[in-house]
Amino acid sequence: MNQFIVEMGQDTLDEQAVKMLNPLKLAFLGDAIYEAYIRTYLVNEVVLTPHEMSKRAVKYVKASAQASLVNGIRALLTEEEWIIVKRGRNQKSSTVPKNALLIDYKYATGFEALIGYLHLTQNESRIIEIIKAGIRYLETEAKSETGAHGRGGNFE
Repeated sequence: MNQFIVEMGQDTLDEQAVKMLNPLKLAFLGDAIYEAYIRTYLVNEVVLTPHEMSKRAVKYVKASAQASLVNGIRALLTEEEWIIVKRGRNQKSSTVPKNALLIDYKYATGFEALIGYLHLTQNESRIIEIIKAGIRYLETEAKSETGAHGRGGNFE
């Protein structure tokens, strides 16, 4: 990605500059990065139509899922990473999606800010580690709900 920035004639940001960015800018980028990873996972994981993949992707990227994910993998995050999540969570936003609780939306924004931060600091291996753990957490959570309710889980 840095090659693209350089070829566009822009300066790359160092880690300190990335830390100083508005968390909503980090979340703006992190949202797209996270969704791209989820879509790639679904394309490679299951045989579905594009419409079915879109419906399945929503189960991973909706605010409630991201809030559950970030809290579920909290122990995996470093203190610095959790601070970035909290900065994103605490940022005042002018919009809240219709189908999300405010607290879920805030934690989802924090998670997306973390992904954006890691992307801009070129820490793709850490993004992969976090998203992989998050997918496993969400799928395990869905399976446990399946057992408790006797019906298909959220990710089927």
